[in-house]
Amino acid sequence: MIAATSRNIGLLILLISIGGWVLYGIFNFRKGRKEIGAEQTLAANRKPYYDDETLEGPRLERVQLLGLVCLAIITVALPLYWILEPQRQAGANFGFEKRFVKWGTKIFAPTADGGYNCAGCHGGMNGTGGVASYAVTDPKTGEVKAVSWKAPALNTVLYRFSEEEITFIMNYGRPFSPMSAWGTIGGGPLTNQSIETVIDYMKSIQVPMAGCIETRSYYNPTCDEGSLPEEKNKEIMAEANRLVTAGTYGSIGEALFNLDLGSGAYSCARCHTKGWSYGDPQATGGGAFGPNLTGGSSTRQFPNQSDMVNFIKNGSELGKRYGEQGQGSGRMPAFGQLYTDEQIKLIVQYVRGL
Repeated sequence: MIAATSRNIGLLILLISIGGWVLYGIFNFRKGRKEIGAEQTLAANRKPYYDDETLEGPRLERVQLLGLVCLAIITVALPLYWILEPQRQAGANFGFEKRFVKWGTKIFAPTADGGYNCAGCHGGMNGTGGVASYAVTDPKTGEVKAVSWKAPALNTVLYRFSEEEITFIMNYGRPFSPMSAWGTIGGGPLTNQSIETVIDYMKSIQVPMAGCIETRSYYNPTCDEGSLPEEKNKEIMAEANRLVTAGTYGSIGEALFNLDLGSGAYSCARCHTKGWSYGDPQATGGGAFGPNLTGGSSTRQFPNQSDMVNFIKNGSELGKRYGEQGQGSGRMPAFGQLYTDEQIKLIVQYVRGL
């Protein structure tokens, strides 16, 4: 609103300035078109000028008054500019963000709409999770099998990963999965700016976080202190309870570890159990993209349960130590904004028993 007002004020000043110069030109032109020969009496070097009394009196006072008016304009205009400039900058940033989201939408769109088909794998333009066709090869027999690989929901991706981590994933993909490398640095077709616009679009489809004092931007309804909305959390618990009641899993912690909601966006097994993503799970927690969690490996890395809870909440940071002898790669997402502390404790208790 203020940014628009500032722009309108600027346009008004511009129009007044242009109008003033036009009027000046018209009057100057009309004044110069006198009768032929009149220039002998009108020429500046032949015309008697003001006497000393006039120069030092009314003439000087008019010039001083004009200077005072200009000074008053500057005195008012500069503070006004300083006051309005932050809002103008905010408006400019909003405009950039809006354009980037629009450009990212075109890339994210299905192939039929001219996009790169992110929507085709990840559950439509809202990124709610889907499947992608893929072929896996048995390392022992060489048999090739067509599978449907769960492509996780992207409407909570910023709950789990930072922008830098998402950029890395998009640049290099997941080489063992249908997720191709999209950045030119990884051999894909998209420039850095194109990757950035896709991420900006993904920001715009995030499930709005609960508990935010202020969201990161108009098109990014997330924040540092926020969490998954209560209705979404209830949906998670309802599904976990259903799986336990049905006898699929023996505990809530196990159900959460293997949760299929959002095509595995909430699941630990997606990374820690080979074959889980395409419906052919091997040893639960036996390791795949993520490390092996069985045989007491998690308790050796995290002798204190609370340390493991904090690690799952915050994820790993590139180069930073975790546990006893772990060094972060940034691949372990943070689940602290997806799950409650109690839910993470249930998962940890299950994992430490594998």
